[in-house]
Amino acid sequence: MTSEKESNGLDNYAFALEGRFCDLPEKGEDLDSTIDENTNKLAYCITDVPPWYLCILLGTQHCLTAFGGIIAIPLILSQSLCLQHDSLTQSYLISTIFFVSGLCTLMQVTFGIRLPILQGGTFTLLAPSMAMLSMPEFTCPAWTQNASSVNSSSPEFIEVWQSRMRALQGSIIVGSLFQVFVGFSGLIGLFMRFIGPLTIAPTIALIGLSLFDSAGSSAGNHWGISSMTTALIILFSQYLRHIAVPFPTYSKDKKLHTSRVYIFQILPVLLGITVSWLMCYILTTCNVLPAEPGQYGYLARTDLKGEVISQAPWFTFPYPGQWGKPTVSLAGVVGILAGVISSMIESVGDYHACARLAGAPPPPKHAINRGIGIEGIGCLLAGAWGTGNGTTSYSENVGALGITKVGSRVVIVASGLFMVAMGILGKMGAIFTTIPSPVIGGMFMVMFGVICAAGVSNLQYADMNSSRNIFIFGFSMFSGLVIPNWILKNPKAIATGVVEFDQMLQVLLTTSMFVGGFFGFILDNTIPGSKEERGILAWKKAHKDDSCETLETEEVYNLPFGITSYLSSFTWLRYIPFCPPGMSSSLDPKHPLGTPDRGQIMIGVGL
Repeated sequence: MTSEKESNGLDNYAFALEGRFCDLPEKGEDLDSTIDENTNKLAYCITDVPPWYLCILLGTQHCLTAFGGIIAIPLILSQSLCLQHDSLTQSYLISTIFFVSGLCTLMQVTFGIRLPILQGGTFTLLAPSMAMLSMPEFTCPAWTQNASSVNSSSPEFIEVWQSRMRALQGSIIVGSLFQVFVGFSGLIGLFMRFIGPLTIAPTIALIGLSLFDSAGSSAGNHWGISSMTTALIILFSQYLRHIAVPFPTYSKDKKLHTSRVYIFQILPVLLGITVSWLMCYILTTCNVLPAEPGQYGYLARTDLKGEVISQAPWFTFPYPGQWGKPTVSLAGVVGILAGVISSMIESVGDYHACARLAGAPPPPKHAINRGIGIEGIGCLLAGAWGTGNGTTSYSENVGALGITKVGSRVVIVASGLFMVAMGILGKMGAIFTTIPSPVIGGMFMVMFGVICAAGVSNLQYADMNSSRNIFIFGFSMFSGLVIPNWILKNPKAIATGVVEFDQMLQVLLTTSMFVGGFFGFILDNTIPGSKEERGILAWKKAHKDDSCETLETEEVYNLPFGITSYLSSFTWLRYIPFCPPGMSSSLDPKHPLGTPDRGQIMIGVGL
């Protein structure tokens, strides 16, 4: 029996006979017609195990989907760390963040929320990190801004950037402990009670808006190249996303044949960067781009960092404390806390969205608590390893589930392993650092715009015909732009006489997302307004927590390797916020990634 699906580029579909997550058509119905009529049916559900080659293919795809966001973070931080002229160290940072992201993904899928959700670097920690590094004591020496003056192997230069990284590491490690506590103690539910769309919208939107300078600086090195990159990403992601490209495929049933893959919808950022990168290479080879440093367009050349690939080792093994012993400052910790809180709130929304797209029941409280706690541990590991950032759930990959119609968490396990391998392959990180600056700037133009719009989209739950809500959102957004801008221009304006307190205020008041989120939170919870007007009711309905423990819920969210079965013998553990309340005797606890669908018969359609 064969069928070709027009919506996602896969031509293999499996449905569980028991119909717990993926429903088979009723008896007597034609399977092919049912697939055509129900384009939202999943090819593989969360507990299914696709063929190994499909796991590798789709796992690689998920990794490439997160590619833009993961490499963007160390490239942005490199300027504040005084590393803009040290590409080899940048490649080490990229390798480290890939390695830690893969490690945290494996932890989250296995012991955390247990949904097919990928972990990676977070922009919510990027804003407070840059605010911290903008303080006077972390200002980069003038000689580090001149490429000819930088000797990347000199002890003086190494101490310049590593001292900044160690300060960032310590703040992230301490800040992550708060997330670990909130997650495993179950306090995340209390936080969500007071936080609604009018707090989330300005917080997330200002993350994108506050990074406009980084995007403009990179794109401005050659507006032609950056505009081409932006145009290509828009073309692929918006105009060509419904166009399927035929690819040769081999299977035992069909032998050699073609399959239609929606490649533009799946990998628009990677394709846009690749085409622009290739164009820069052609223009460099033909000497169209200027060869003199300082001339407009020079930074669009692809031969500026060619030696990095040869210098980078084939294999590199990131380890905790590789940049030295982390240091802690009160200002940095408080700033990171603002980012951690935003990251937690965003992740809760991602969990519910992921469950819907993966064909899983809504996540119960113990799974959400565990997921947030594991994310906190992930941030702690990221701080210890020295990525200069933390980790969070990736919304882009949640959206990819809706494109591929494959919700199996085994695919995300494959993606985690792939990212760990990329972190170990030193040459891979070095290749990414050779991407010309204008190409990166063009990617930032799209990426930061989408982050800003994603924040504003939360207003759909609130009544924006209400003058109350318009005032709160408008004032929060404007304050989040005005106050940090003024503080940056007047760094000596804060002088209370207590140095530590001055530094803390400096970091907080120069973090746009904190300022906007703070005003949104205070005003939304103090200005009179009904829950319906504030969007609280619609918000809770969209993120409704199904606390009933059904067979399906246990099967998806209980701990693997028989841990839940063992813990169920201790009745007092059911009162621990992150422990499953119990386990049905009909489940098999010995399945390596959870409890399998006993009695399921997988019907392969195609391939």
